[in-house]
Amino acid sequence: MQRYFVEPDLFSEDEISIVGDDVHHIVNVMRAKEGEEILVSNGAGRTALAKLVMLSSKEVKAQVLELLDEQCELPIRITIGQGLPKGEKMEWILQKGTELGAYSFFPFSSERTIVKLDAKKEAKKLERWRKIVKEAAEQSHRAVLPEILPPVSFREALKASNAYTRCAIAYEKEGGTTLHQVLDELQGDDTLLVLIGPEGGFSPEEVGIAESNGFLPISLGPRILRTETASQYVLACASYQFERKHAAAGTGGEA
Repeated sequence: MQRYFVEPDLFSEDEISIVGDDVHHIVNVMRAKEGEEILVSNGAGRTALAKLVMLSSKEVKAQVLELLDEQCELPIRITIGQGLPKGEKMEWILQKGTELGAYSFFPFSSERTIVKLDAKKEAKKLERWRKIVKEAAEQSHRAVLPEILPPVSFREALKASNAYTRCAIAYEKEGGTTLHQVLDELQGDDTLLVLIGPEGGFSPEEVGIAESNGFLPISLGPRILRTETASQYVLACASYQFERKHAAAGTGGEA
């Protein structure tokens, strides 16, 4: 069943309004008719089964049939701090990261970042990135629409540490602490920010600065991962760790 996201103020327990590009998709691409059912989420965890009751070229209205209790989000909220990569890698990171359950994305520029965004390019990039995330969230039946924070510098990204339960920086030369050790310390509703460097990773100086700001250097395993692979490793590990425990708790078994 097709899923759509709407702004929270367009979502109520009785009726939902859909505007923007999704109207064209419903009316002209899907050629939907009144009476057909769709899934609609407010992007903040609430999803409804709804019936189409009015379709026009500018707006679609749907009657809420049932508010759903979906359990499709990671138990912990993970923000991927991504050093801006070259080419279209960021789009891939956003798409797959959304499918794997990222709560938000925090792009930044660091010492080894090659990509430079000016103000005009940044606005267009953010618009495209948000569209990619929305489509990926619809495809993977997310109830939460991941947020993309505006790109900042590496030092500005470090200032966000107080907003998270735990903060880590992926460093290929870290031989002691692993991601799994960090995950073991977390529980449901905790928040985790993981910084991942661009091509070439982080410099030792950057890792030292991050440590002084409360970030824990961690290893992502014995193999060197590409920047576009590292975030997926983080999310896949978290999915296995926490959703395995959640499933075991629901059945009375052991994790």
